Amino acid sequence: MALLPTGVSVVTIADGRDDIGATVSAFVSVSANPPVVMLSADSQGYVAEVVEWVGAFAVSVLADDQRALAGRFSAEGRPSARLLVSGQPHHRGEHTGAIVLDGALAALECSVRQKVEVGDHTVFFADVVGLPEVGADRPGRAMARWGGRYHGLG
Repeated sequence: MALLPTGVSVVTIADGRDDIGATVSAFVSVSANPPVVMLSADSQGYVAEVVEWVGAFAVSVLADDQRALAGRFSAEGRPSARLLVSGQPHHRGEHTGAIVLDGALAALECSVRQKVEVGDHTVFFADVVGLPEVGADRPGRAMARWGGRYHGLG
């Protein structure tokens, strides 16, 4: 599956105590009408636990020049998402309260409608409840993960 290119995004969750975040490549559109997306997360990981508990999250779709940020959000033992975005323009989503990266190509706020346990992952189907404004001056080069590395598209 490493040979299947996938988009790279950062998912963030505000759990009332802290901000949780992780780089993900298992995030896709499922339905346009109504807008529904799918996020897959390791069932034993903290991200899946917090998404299930909170029931909402934000996603920032990363651009090619945000590789360092993708690395920060994928590092083992990473600190709070609030610390990971230090020095990066960001704001909180109106619907989820989760961190949204202003420099992202696109951003979505999502509310979980259903979860399914599949193998060692939990798949969350979520309604898109908001489209925060981001990337106003961004040229539009997306980042993809392929062959275990980040690559620019476009």
